[in-house]
Amino acid sequence: MLVVLPRFKLLILSLSSAILLSIAWYWHLSILIFFAFVPLLILEDLLTSKKDSSKLKLFGYVYLSFLIWNSIVTWWIYFASFGGACMAIIANSLLMSIVFILFSFIKNKISKIWGTWLLVPIWVAWEHGHTLWDLSWSWLNIGNVFAFNHHWIQWYEYTGASGGTIWALAVNILIFITLKLNRVTKIMSMPIFKIAISILLPILLSYIILLARKPLNLNKENLTNVIIIQPNIDPYNVKFTLDYQSQFFKTLDLLKNKITNKTDYLVLPETFITDNLNESNINQSIPIKWFRDSLISKFPKLKIITGGNSYVLYDNQNNITSTARLDNESGKYYDVFNSGFFIDSLQVKVYHKSKLVPGVERMPFPTLLKPLESLAINLGGTMGSIGTQEARSVFNDSLNKVCIAPIICYESIYADYVTEFIRLGANLIFIITNDGWWQDTPGYIQHLNYARLRAIENRRQIARSANTGTSCFIDEFGNIEQATPWWKEALISKRMSKNLELTFFSRYGDLLSYCSVLTSLILILYLLFIKLKSTFFFK
Repeated sequence: MLVVLPRFKLLILSLSSAILLSIAWYWHLSILIFFAFVPLLILEDLLTSKKDSSKLKLFGYVYLSFLIWNSIVTWWIYFASFGGACMAIIANSLLMSIVFILFSFIKNKISKIWGTWLLVPIWVAWEHGHTLWDLSWSWLNIGNVFAFNHHWIQWYEYTGASGGTIWALAVNILIFITLKLNRVTKIMSMPIFKIAISILLPILLSYIILLARKPLNLNKENLTNVIIIQPNIDPYNVKFTLDYQSQFFKTLDLLKNKITNKTDYLVLPETFITDNLNESNINQSIPIKWFRDSLISKFPKLKIITGGNSYVLYDNQNNITSTARLDNESGKYYDVFNSGFFIDSLQVKVYHKSKLVPGVERMPFPTLLKPLESLAINLGGTMGSIGTQEARSVFNDSLNKVCIAPIICYESIYADYVTEFIRLGANLIFIITNDGWWQDTPGYIQHLNYARLRAIENRRQIARSANTGTSCFIDEFGNIEQATPWWKEALISKRMSKNLELTFFSRYGDLLSYCSVLTSLILILYLLFIKLKSTFFFK
């Protein structure tokens, strides 16, 4: 009889988790996430049950699993920068492994079977913390995986995506404990029944919510007419080298006979305006005048939401920020922003993108690492550390009673961040992005689907304009409508419905994450207390 070597068995467990975690992000196979952590939990239990087993050995197998997962799901970062992809994948895998080892340490200090459940608050607390610092890369937060099966998670309006993380981890732990306590389990048995219920009950609840909720478009008074343009300009070889005038007139050609006096909003993508606009006299800038002379003068009701680069000069030395740059000619400091603009006949409102891509738009910890800004990944347009704004701001159109959340690209993956716009009164979400950096890969598809989660959490309809990738409308249930093809210029339009009501998640934020952070801190303080107490008693 063939005896399986322990080392080979541990390797198989590590690779099994890696493959299950990875495939869950593809082909709408989110169901696999419910089993993906089970091999890792078995591996951890096998290694920590041996007195001579080292934490380093456990770390090696865990790191291998997370490294493969990160590589298979986010390999497409390579198209922007090979070095950046390596850094993101290696560092994120390392952080995940540290969190898992911390869980293992705490669980074994408690030395109870229920200690396995501590993985839930510890992991959720880490996911939340990972959204807050300068090295934030929350792409693989577990709750995001259900974006590919959005009909299962309509209850995100109460929990946010962290509820999905808790659901997935809880089922994994339940399966692990069932396997640990029952050497032989029949298919028709109470343990299997409990596992099935834990998977199916939230899905059933989601479909009940779908049946109970009425579509927003039933209220005709809340409708507003929106046109989205996908210009499809190559971000690598054309967009930031071709003169802006040519790109602008290409868009005007797309709009011929499409825009009318009933059109309320025209949405154009991130960095559509390639000229750098001085915010102190932005109304006099040539791109703004072109919009007004060619479109708004003919359609006075029209409002334009688009993206571009802007800058602010600091005359007062006290206003200089950690991201400010020195202009050698004038001797003044200035900040550059990736901005969203709201343009009408009278004014230009500006929002500065404030959730920035690490290593691309922002050097992490700029106060300490400012000398390394030149190493930032060049994705065209602005590079190096760019500025942000402290508080969120919305584009308020009092005439149409519309309040728009201007979400720029990467910001759309942050649940708690987007709710800040909703609490400020936003009744529509406009996402402007430029997904062409990742080429025709899973990257832009994942990014598109994550936007569904923001629609469900806040019950807001979304207009999504991408330079290329996929532009579309998303309804309040997360259904994608009129999705444009990859690498095709396109124009789509829809009568969007406003929503003034706040969901539980919009109103109170990510309560599950806040509670998980508090629980994790209490656990760590408790262990420190036990350590100090034993040390004091020993002395």
